Amino acid sequence: MNTFIKSTIVATIAASALSLSASGAIIASWSMATTVATGTAGTAYNYGAADGGEAAAGSMLSSSHTAAVTVYSSPSGNGSTYSFSSNNWTTGNYYQVSLSTTGYEGISISWDQTRSGTGPSSFELVMSTNGGANWSTLLTSYTVIQAGLAGTNTLSWTATGAAQSGFNTTSAAAAAANQGSVLFRMRSLVTTSSAGTNRIDNVIVSGSMVPAPGAIALLGLAGLLSRRRR
Repeated sequence: MNTFIKSTIVATIAASALSLSASGAIIASWSMATTVATGTAGTAYNYGAADGGEAAAGSMLSSSHTAAVTVYSSPSGNGSTYSFSSNNWTTGNYYQVSLSTTGYEGISISWDQTRSGTGPSSFELVMSTNGGANWSTLLTSYTVIQAGLAGTNTLSWTATGAAQSGFNTTSAAAAAANQGSVLFRMRSLVTTSSAGTNRIDNVIVSGSMVPAPGAIALLGLAGLLSRRRR
């Protein structure tokens, strides 16, 4: 086999490996496939691990509140059977996504979120890569649309109805890449009436696989063979 053919084969293999690495992947996703038991209350609740994604194992979706009388529930989702909801919102209360991004880069997170008429409308998105010791702000504030309010993208969530569009997608900081533990918090910036609810659905954390050292080495070998041919 001549040098040109060898270099072409090596380059093709390397390019294919890098292409697979660069393609987007769902790391962990929550479609809210299970229901919260009726009457569940407390200052914190662990909804559970992701039900989809390549690194769902060890992940967790949870919520934390100040009030011990906070009730967690599973009303209709955004075109799906369930969502994850809670009431008794005060400033600093949050939904949290916990997962490993080991082997992934270019991390992004997306989610659907809505509220009742008296539920919290102003949130921030923050991230930690050291177990919550330090936090960085990804979204300083974003507005949660009231379900059923007149206007654009305000459909009430139902299990079988049309899905409401126009929700949050944001890229995480570079520090989120290839980490053993990453925390994302959707944190309320306001205190509302105790009966006011807020719910989320379709939480997805995505990224691209970190290129394997072998693929990069193959590209280097292809370049060397090509130079030797000249």
